Amino acid sequence: MGEGIRRAREGEKERKEGPSLLALLSGSERRSRGRRQTGRAGLRKRVRKRSGALFAEQSGTMLSGSSLIWIGALLLGLEASLTGASDFQHHGYEEMVRALFAVQSECPYITRIYSIGRSVEGRHLYVLEFTDNPGIHETLEPEFKYVGNMHGNEVLGRELLIYLAQFLCAEYQAGNERITRLIHDTRIHILPSMNPDGYEVAARQGPEFNGYLVGRGNAKEVDLNRNFPDLNALMYYYEKHNGQNHHLPLPDNWELQVEPETLAVIKWMQNYNFVLSANLHGGAVVANYPFDKSREPRIRSKTTYSATSDDKIFRKLAKTYSYAHSWMHKGWNCGDYFDEGITNGASWYSLSKGMQDFNYLHTNCFEITLELSCDKFPPATALAGEWLANREALVSYMEQVHHGIKGMVYDENNNHISNAVISVAGVNHDITCGTDGDYFRLLLPGTYTVTASALGYQPFTSTVTVGPAEAVQLHFYLKVQPKATNLNVKAYANKKGPSTAAKIPPTNLGPR
Repeated sequence: MGEGIRRAREGEKERKEGPSLLALLSGSERRSRGRRQTGRAGLRKRVRKRSGALFAEQSGTMLSGSSLIWIGALLLGLEASLTGASDFQHHGYEEMVRALFAVQSECPYITRIYSIGRSVEGRHLYVLEFTDNPGIHETLEPEFKYVGNMHGNEVLGRELLIYLAQFLCAEYQAGNERITRLIHDTRIHILPSMNPDGYEVAARQGPEFNGYLVGRGNAKEVDLNRNFPDLNALMYYYEKHNGQNHHLPLPDNWELQVEPETLAVIKWMQNYNFVLSANLHGGAVVANYPFDKSREPRIRSKTTYSATSDDKIFRKLAKTYSYAHSWMHKGWNCGDYFDEGITNGASWYSLSKGMQDFNYLHTNCFEITLELSCDKFPPATALAGEWLANREALVSYMEQVHHGIKGMVYDENNNHISNAVISVAGVNHDITCGTDGDYFRLLLPGTYTVTASALGYQPFTSTVTVGPAEAVQLHFYLKVQPKATNLNVKAYANKKGPSTAAKIPPTNLGPR
C-alpha cells in the first residue's frame, strides 16, 4: 500500500472513531512507547502475574489469562494494535488498581504504591507516589498530593489522575527534562479515588442515566466533603481574639465522628508534611479556593467573599490551573460565569466541613478544589479531549510547590529543630517545620520579614526577597533561650490539645 493511501485511510478512521491514544500522546511519549515495543515478553509476564494476584486478593476471583494480557497491554501500551480510541475508558475499582500497579511495574525506581486505609466496604485507598527515592522524605524536597473522586459520581478526576500517572512514567522513561526535574525535586502523591464505594454505585448507573446524587456519598451515603471537623468557626473566633492561626486542634473524639475514608485522609495529612494539594471534582468548570465557609450567617440569595490570610497566593494558584486549562479561564462554562475561571468558595456558596479548608487550618498544606467538567460522569468518548484539556494544567500546578521560601531550622550545634514555627510579617497564618527540621512557605514575589521560633529558643528574624522562579532557601539557627528570661515567643499547643492563647468558643458558634 502506498504511503499516501495509508495515511488517508488512517485519517478517515480517526475521523470516524475519534483520536487514538497514540495520537494524543506527546512526542516523547510516542518515542518512549516505540522504544518499549522491543523485548517486552518478560514485562508481559510480570504484568500478568501482578494483575492476576492483585485481582484475586481484592475480589476472590481470577480473570482469564487472555483478559489479563489484554488489560496489561492496554494500560502499558505493550501491543501496537491496542492504541485505538478505546484506550480512553472508565476504570472500575479492579481496573484502576491494576492500572496503578502496572505503572509501578513499568517505573519501579521512581514509584511506590501504598494504602492509606480502607473504605466502608473494605476497598483500599491506594496512593501512587512518584519521586527519585520512593518511600523517603528528603529534606528540602516538598510533598505534593492530588486527590480524585471524593464524590463517587464525579469521575473525571479519577480518570485524569490515572492518565497522569501513566504520563509521568512514560515521559520520565523518554527523558523529558521537565518531568524528570519535577520527579527528582518533588515527592508526588496521587490518590485517584477517595470514594471507591460511591464510584461503583455511580458506575452501575452509567454515564447516560447517572443521577446528580447517585453515588455521590460513600457506602453509607455520607458526603465526604461535608465530613471533616469544622475548624472554620474556631478560626473565625480566634481571628477576633488574637488566637491560634494555624494547626487548629481537633475536637474530642473526632475519630468517631468521621467516615473511614475521611479518617484515612486526615491521618494521611498528619503523617506527611504536604505543602500543596488539589482536590478534583465535577459538575462545573472552575478553580475554587478557600475559604469555602462564609464568615457571615447565611442570607437567602446572598453570598460573601471569605478570604484567607493567603488570599493572593490562592488566587495565583487557581489562575495557574485555570489559564493552563484549555477553556477554564474563559469564564463561561456549564451555564455559569466565573471571572478568569476562578472563584472564592464562600463567594460561590458557603460549604461547611470541607476538605479544602481543613487542609489549610489543620496542616501546612494549601489546597484548592478543581471542578473539571459540566458532566459529572462524562462518556468515555469525552475522556481523550478532557485529558488534553487538563494535561498541561495538572503539570503546571504541581510545579507551583517550588515557589516561595524553604529552609532548615537548626540549633547552635547544627541539630535540626522539629515543629518550629515560621511566621511572615503581615500574614496571619504560620506554618511549622516537619520532623526533619525543614519548612516550606509558599509566597508571591516580594520582600518579606520572616521569623523562626521554637519553645526553649530565642526567635530569630530575617529579611528575604522572593523572586518568580525557584524557592529561595532561608535557613535559621536558633540560640537556646537564657533561663529566667520571659521572651515573647510564639507557642501554640499541639494538634491534640486546645490553644492556651484563647478560650474555646461555645459549641454552637458559627452559621451552622
